[in-house]
Amino acid sequence: MLTVLGFAMIATFLVLIMMKKMSPIAALVLIPALFCVLVGQGARLGDYVLEGVGNLAPTAAMLMFAIVYFGVMIDVGLFDPVVRAILRFCKADPLRVVVGTAVLAAIVSLDGDGSTTFMITVSAMYPLYKRLKMSTVVLTGVAATANGVMNTLPWGGPTARAATALKLDAGDIFVPMIPALGAGLVFVLALAYVLGRRERGRVGHLTLDEAQEPRSETVLVAAGGGGEERPAAAGHGATAPGGDQGFQVLDPDRPTLRPRLYWFNAALTLALLTAMIMEVLPIPVLFLIGAALALTVNFPRVADQKARIAAHADNVLNVTGMVFAAAVFTGVLTGTGMVAHMADWLVDAIPEAMGPHMALVTGLLSLPLTYFMSNDGFYFGVLPVLAEAGAAHGVPPLEIARASLAGQALHMSSPLVPAVYVLVGMAKVEFGDHTRFTVKWAALTSLVVLGTGVLLGIV
Repeated sequence: MLTVLGFAMIATFLVLIMMKKMSPIAALVLIPALFCVLVGQGARLGDYVLEGVGNLAPTAAMLMFAIVYFGVMIDVGLFDPVVRAILRFCKADPLRVVVGTAVLAAIVSLDGDGSTTFMITVSAMYPLYKRLKMSTVVLTGVAATANGVMNTLPWGGPTARAATALKLDAGDIFVPMIPALGAGLVFVLALAYVLGRRERGRVGHLTLDEAQEPRSETVLVAAGGGGEERPAAAGHGATAPGGDQGFQVLDPDRPTLRPRLYWFNAALTLALLTAMIMEVLPIPVLFLIGAALALTVNFPRVADQKARIAAHADNVLNVTGMVFAAAVFTGVLTGTGMVAHMADWLVDAIPEAMGPHMALVTGLLSLPLTYFMSNDGFYFGVLPVLAEAGAAHGVPPLEIARASLAGQALHMSSPLVPAVYVLVGMAKVEFGDHTRFTVKWAALTSLVVLGTGVLLGIV
């Protein structure tokens, strides 16, 4: 019964948000509360929710201060050179814009943190998508899928979890998977090319002159990640390649710029990312300290600090609110035992004849399981069971561990991943629209990674 109700709860949630019958926050709270009552454990709903909130509180704190930190870095102009470089590459061509999105997301993903990747990618690309009248769901879909492939880096999380759960070396898992993951990344770039051609066909192949902003229109100014509109003065905005004025993305004259502190801000950001990779301190603590330093040095006046915090408060509230709402969903799903029963049912459903092919089975199961449950739940709860089943048929645990990474491209668009709410929130995309557009492409990317691994004998 718990298995059926678990799948029913997830299906109900996905259907309602994709049909836009409920907002994600309302669905994440009300649907699990209803199903908790249906399984006869309504009296323990408070315990489950508090446990879920406690588990996700560090993530919410990290996102809160990370949004403030990177919002301030955008305000002071740290990423303006990145935007200008992308503009030079994109040249107002929708095809190049989409490919540039995939490349930027993949590069920034090297820091191992999805929220950071999405904040930087959306901050750089969103104004360009809006100016060219491109579909922002393409932005979120390409960024999430590229980040999902790169999420398998040893410091990204899944590889370390697989190594810990099966008592293996992370390098032994990851290094042989590089060709398969490389194939997945190439597929994402090819997908970006195809989607870019489609966008070019829809909005046209613009020249720089056609994309220029009339002085009477508005310009997107970096504030709160999404940009706010205000009248543009003549000649303001990031200039297009070749020195053309008017193709405006970030206002070069905004009062929050701190050009004299550029290298301080760059060094602070580099130090922050390095400390995060080296795990010097917990990530929430690093971003808390980083945000405090960034505000204090760049905006010594208390009034200016308050103004910067207020400018990013909307993003902070939306994202952290979504995270705590997701805590209700994960708390009920885990606390009632629905996740455990769903996993056991799937493992028991594997035919005996598939035993020698448990690596392939693990790879295929990683798609739905990492989408419908957290990485912790899959790698610490399900993967050891799959590895044990594989060992009984002579399948090495290393192959099981490598195959388990295949589903990460799809995992990064799961409603249980807090970073995805940063992505859709900053890009102003409905979560349901993102899900409908992205899931099929992300699943296909995961299958490319798994198929390449099988063909090359990696799994």
